[in-house]
Amino acid sequence: MGFIRGWEWVVILVAVLLIFGPSKIPQLAKSVGQAITEFKKGIKSVKTEVDDAVTETEEPDSSSEKTT
Repeated sequence: MGFIRGWEWVVILVAVLLIFGPSKIPQLAKSVGQAITEFKKGIKSVKTEVDDAVTETEEPDSSSEKTT
């Protein structure tokens, strides 16, 4: 339970064909692919910003060190 098996996929595909029609499915797939690509770019940029922020906070500040 919880996983989509063979017949469920067939029913979903038939429903998608009936709702969108065969001419709209390539456009729909292209839009989904572009959305996934943009999402991955956004995640990558946020990860880079977080890594840069962590690196900046971990570097010791040489002007604040005391010499005794």
